[in-house]
Amino acid sequence: MSQVRVLVGTRKGAFILTSDASREKWDVSGPHFAGWEIYHVNGSPANPDRLYASQSSGWFGQLIQRSDDGGLTWNPVGNRFDYDGDPGTHQWYDGTPRPWEFKRVWHLEPSPTDPDTVFAGVEDAALFRSDDGGQNWHELPGLRGHGSGPSWQPGAGGMCLHTIILDPTDPARMFVAISAAGAFRTDDAGKTWRPINRGLRSGGIPDEDAEVGHCVHRIAMHPARPEVLFMQKHWDVMRSDDAGGSWHEISGNLPTDFGFPIAVHAHEPDTVYVVPITSDSLHYPPDGKLRVYRSRTGGNEWEALTDGLPQRDCYVNVLRDAMAVDSLDSCGIYFGTTGGQVYVSADAGDSWVPIVRDLPPVLSVEVQTLP
Repeated sequence: MSQVRVLVGTRKGAFILTSDASREKWDVSGPHFAGWEIYHVNGSPANPDRLYASQSSGWFGQLIQRSDDGGLTWNPVGNRFDYDGDPGTHQWYDGTPRPWEFKRVWHLEPSPTDPDTVFAGVEDAALFRSDDGGQNWHELPGLRGHGSGPSWQPGAGGMCLHTIILDPTDPARMFVAISAAGAFRTDDAGKTWRPINRGLRSGGIPDEDAEVGHCVHRIAMHPARPEVLFMQKHWDVMRSDDAGGSWHEISGNLPTDFGFPIAVHAHEPDTVYVVPITSDSLHYPPDGKLRVYRSRTGGNEWEALTDGLPQRDCYVNVLRDAMAVDSLDSCGIYFGTTGGQVYVSADAGDSWVPIVRDLPPVLSVEVQTLP
């Protein structure tokens, strides 16, 4: 019988939640790395026992932890993330130049075929790769080397590369998203990149339709249809049907089109999930009601999913990496909140139950479906 392993990164450690396919009773392991910020925990699709964790501290710096036994034990691996060559400068909030500075790893994306290959998205925005299980890291400098690099500016949460999507049908194609530069695509395994932001509009920047400078919060893709991308932007939910070549808005009847996460149903490429919050200054659900919204039509038509979720006096947020899906026949949807709750829906969002309620603020949620 299949099992599910939910990997949760929080402000004060990592937690591993496991259940059988019923997803009714859960075992909770943790905190691993108690007291440390765990920005992201992710598992290798090529080896379910191989896990990677981004462990960060303002005092001790950044470390990558690796487990080869499903999280029972961990070992620190490489902690050197050196920008390729002279890192140069990017723009600060006020437009003045600022040196490129490595701060932390926001996102880890293991290869779907090789457990020793893993990509890291970091702040200040850059993409790194390891081919030896995280021991050594080298930058893919073509991304920052794009001519627009010196003009990138940080978003409110920093200038982070937070989304990495590997095209399962084309090993040379990859998508990344940066706050607040926008989305980029490579078709040659990271040697060269191009912005893919046509159709995005962002108020508050000098050119609302600029090639770069858009605050993208998250991108999602269904592996069976890699040309279709869904985006939660800083205002606006967007869709691309040509691998990012152009975007159109699909916010439709959402109560607000501001939010952070976006996810796609494992078996229904047109079923999409978002969690709207009130605004860019009010990071909590509209009217204090925690609602996940689902579109079964690839956008524009959205329904509120509320069964089991608090519908009064709820003022939590759901961050960009804190929503995921499993691949069981009845697709499970998971998300974690800044209030420390992790919810699961074993029926594709129709009803929700909390797995845990009192964790530290949740930064990331990833799911492994195990045989």
